[in-house]
Amino acid sequence: MKKNFINILNIKQFKLILLIEGLLVGIFGGLVIVGYRICLTNGAMWLQQILTYCKQSIITIILWFIALISIAYIVSKLLNKEPLISGSGIPQLEGELAGKIDAKWWRVLMNKFTGGFLTNFCGLALGREGPSIQLGAMVGKGIGKILKRGKTEERYLLTCGASAGLAAAFHAPLAGVMFALEEVHKHFSAPLLISVMASSVASDYVMSNILGMDPVFSFNLTGVLPQKYYWMVLVLGIILGLAGAFYNKALLYIQNLYNRNKQISTFNKLLIPFIISGILGFTIPELLGSGDNLVDLLTEGKLTTLMITFLLAGKFIFAITCFGSGAPGGIFFPLLVIGCLIGGLFSNYATSNLNLEPAYINNFILLAMAGFFTAIVRAPVTGIILIFEMTGSLNHLLSITTVTIVSYVVADLVKAKPIYESLLENLLKKRNFPTPKGVGEKVLLDFMINTDSYLDNRLIKEVTWPTHCLIVSLRRDGQEFIPHGETYLKASDIIIIMCDKANESYVYDTISTLTTKQYKHNY
Repeated sequence: MKKNFINILNIKQFKLILLIEGLLVGIFGGLVIVGYRICLTNGAMWLQQILTYCKQSIITIILWFIALISIAYIVSKLLNKEPLISGSGIPQLEGELAGKIDAKWWRVLMNKFTGGFLTNFCGLALGREGPSIQLGAMVGKGIGKILKRGKTEERYLLTCGASAGLAAAFHAPLAGVMFALEEVHKHFSAPLLISVMASSVASDYVMSNILGMDPVFSFNLTGVLPQKYYWMVLVLGIILGLAGAFYNKALLYIQNLYNRNKQISTFNKLLIPFIISGILGFTIPELLGSGDNLVDLLTEGKLTTLMITFLLAGKFIFAITCFGSGAPGGIFFPLLVIGCLIGGLFSNYATSNLNLEPAYINNFILLAMAGFFTAIVRAPVTGIILIFEMTGSLNHLLSITTVTIVSYVVADLVKAKPIYESLLENLLKKRNFPTPKGVGEKVLLDFMINTDSYLDNRLIKEVTWPTHCLIVSLRRDGQEFIPHGETYLKASDIIIIMCDKANESYVYDTISTLTTKQYKHNY
């Protein structure tokens, strides 16, 4: 067995090794994301200059549309060459951690960087966060390959890279840690937490030294929202939960609509958002790009209720059209902008009809960002921390927590699945990507047992475990020991499973069900 695999069981040594590797991933991942952000910023500036110049004559407008078609063709070639760069990249990363995908890190890194820049340069309503997370993860995988680490350690480095990507993309190191653990890896462990934190902080440090410390959004908040308005927070949470569920269904519908006809080429799919972008550039340029300009206009009070409604509808339709086409780019930032617009619409109505003081309009805009994100992604802790870090405001914990809980519950009650989970399912249906190989190579998978799951309060010998796996360790209350058949499993236990790399996907799905569901499947 490989030396680095044996070291997995030596927790103290493994923590130190993983800490150092996490720092490496954070530094190099931060540099890649900083380069990506600089390119996107310059691309957005160049786009405005090009649109201003092209408005001079019909000839220049035609030339710009020819350029858009040409760039759409280039992006389609990138997608055909490397299908794993489509969309945000977060579902691809989750699929890799589940053992269902095995990406060529260097190929994804180069093509995602290029494709993400080109779609942003052309004004598509796509965000930088998803690509940043995937780019960071590929840096982590690359470092694992260069250092010749095993698959178990490589999975940890992928998670470190995802954390570094989000931290550098949004100047949000804590949100990077929480997203990597809450949404991507889905399990907590001491070695992983330490390395992810090191990676996130290192990445944010690199980014801050190059791009500065300013938060992504500059919110002018009068003060903490008075408790007399909390009933409005509950109403807003319900609206955001329903809106988030609708967003998920609409996005998946558009994606399925694009993919329904197998004869439509990648180029023709991309041509739709690229042409729409060209039209909007000369008619409603506010809808182009990820939408940070809309947040500034909204928080500065420069938009009327009618204009907010119009921009909300336009941004919603354009964003899901762009993402559904498979163009490289994320939904993270655009959905935050859509949440802002919903909050602005709600607060304007409340000011006119519900006696809300105008000074608290921006408070509801801030709340709507967190609630809408939570309803769609279903990662409430990440949503709360992300809004704190992106706005530089730490005084609104109670109101933000309230709106996120309500929106989460409402979205759950209407049975809207988390968006990245649904996107991963659609991705796996295509089966046009590399899958893991390698019989004999060992992998360690860790799972936390949920309360009232099938494994909770059950003897190990009573469980029908999947074939091709072995329980090698169990962590409980900070202690680690080797379990046996008479060992009782309890909620919050972390079980560590060893299996062949070739069986990783099957074992991952099976154990995930046993640790989270209340009923037993036949395996």
